[in-house]
Amino acid sequence: MNQFLDFHGVYFSYDGLSLPLFSDLSVRMNRGWTGIVGANGSGKTTLLQLASGAQVPDAGTIHTPKPFVYCAQRTDAPPVLLAPFMDAMDGKAWELRGKLGVSEDWLARWSTLSHGERKRAQIAAALWAEPAVLAIDEPSNHIDNQARAMLLDALANFRRIGLLVSHDRDFLDTLCHQCLFLQPPDATLRPGGYTHGVEQTKADHQRLIKQRQQMRSEVKRLKQETDRRRANAAAEHKNRSKRGVGKHDADTRSKINLARLTDSQAGASLNQIKGRQAKAQQQLDATFVRKEASLGIWLADARSKMDFLFRVPAQTIAFGDTLESQTGLDIPDLAMKPDDRIGLVGPNGTGKSTLITHLINHLSIPIKQVLYMPQEVTAAQSVEVLKQVRMCSGEKLGQLMNVVSCLGSDPQRLLETDMPSPGELRKLLLALGVINVVSLIIMDEPTNHLDLPSTECLEQALAQCPCGLLLVSHDQRFLKALTRTRWAIEREHDAGDSQLRVSQRWDDTDGFSPTD
Repeated sequence: MNQFLDFHGVYFSYDGLSLPLFSDLSVRMNRGWTGIVGANGSGKTTLLQLASGAQVPDAGTIHTPKPFVYCAQRTDAPPVLLAPFMDAMDGKAWELRGKLGVSEDWLARWSTLSHGERKRAQIAAALWAEPAVLAIDEPSNHIDNQARAMLLDALANFRRIGLLVSHDRDFLDTLCHQCLFLQPPDATLRPGGYTHGVEQTKADHQRLIKQRQQMRSEVKRLKQETDRRRANAAAEHKNRSKRGVGKHDADTRSKINLARLTDSQAGASLNQIKGRQAKAQQQLDATFVRKEASLGIWLADARSKMDFLFRVPAQTIAFGDTLESQTGLDIPDLAMKPDDRIGLVGPNGTGKSTLITHLINHLSIPIKQVLYMPQEVTAAQSVEVLKQVRMCSGEKLGQLMNVVSCLGSDPQRLLETDMPSPGELRKLLLALGVINVVSLIIMDEPTNHLDLPSTECLEQALAQCPCGLLLVSHDQRFLKALTRTRWAIEREHDAGDSQLRVSQRWDDTDGFSPTD
């Protein structure tokens, strides 16, 4: 017998919100993966909490098959299912531990595990429990391509009801047979993966724009026709006046009375066209089309006049937490021109951040012309960024607020906050880079803390950027859209060291083709 997760007529709002998160939400999730997509604050996590019973709707009903397992985004503590999963000796447990590379000592040394290792253990334990409903919140944050492939393979074999909150477009496209797009208080369920759903949304948006244009033309036509009939009726009424007709001229007065009867019919015709005009105007007013922000945010002189942004000779760079644990990163001669767009890729722990630091220390341009966005920003650094933002005034403040708005956030709310979210902080950093006219942008995993709409806004903004781009990311789609050259770090298995290989073109298999 088929089971379904059903939301029927669900209303839900938090105190203080001007609009509810969900209004009359009715949607059914069946077997397979349903993607939950929306901007930060659109209710993605709340939807999972409603499905699990952790939140109760203000109105409506929710039917959730049991058991329900939720894999939270954070993995600070081991999940409750991990201990029994590690002790289990059944075939399913052995298969999942092997497929996801879960070692027997992971529970004991949880605090030393990488985020990717914790995420694999969390999801392996959840799959072993074989829940009726499995909800996963952002499974691909901070994981490299190898761990990502392992998770995709394991999740593709889940045959029950799955809810997937993710900013990873390839994850959503590969796994999901439908996606629920949240835009409070509305929610739209579309068949297929994320890309197909977005294409449908854009097509609907264009149809709505065309429909609104047609409605506006019809309102204009009806108004012109109303004005014409009103003018004709006024002229005819004036011609039907009895002024100057003798009181005993019964024949003329009779003809005027008959003409006035005809005028009353013309008045009815006028009222009819006025009614049609009012109805058309109501339909036009009720047809809402969301505005799309313009992304013309870059200044023309952002491109450096230097021949190179940096030039670094071939060498070995040591990295590691201690002298005992240090290893080496072998790099060839590296150079970056003012308009180069480079994607730096490689497994976690192979020296990507170390290389970025080394390059920043060997720049050919002033450091003030560089925007460096690290993978994680401390609370103290966040406060400093806010301080810089609040020091802006006049034209610069207007430019900054315009950039933040184009990237999908409310600039006034950001200026009022004491501590922006990681995603909002990245928007502020980019806005500062734009108004300060930087010539080189270096970003380390910029999409990790961004929701999908913000990721796409960032992608569109960087596509128009006239300065150099050096992007570190596991998001292959993001890199393919924005970069032309790959620097790939690969680990030397026999020596434990890492080696940087430079390639020049994308292909459709592993992202880039070898250098000719």
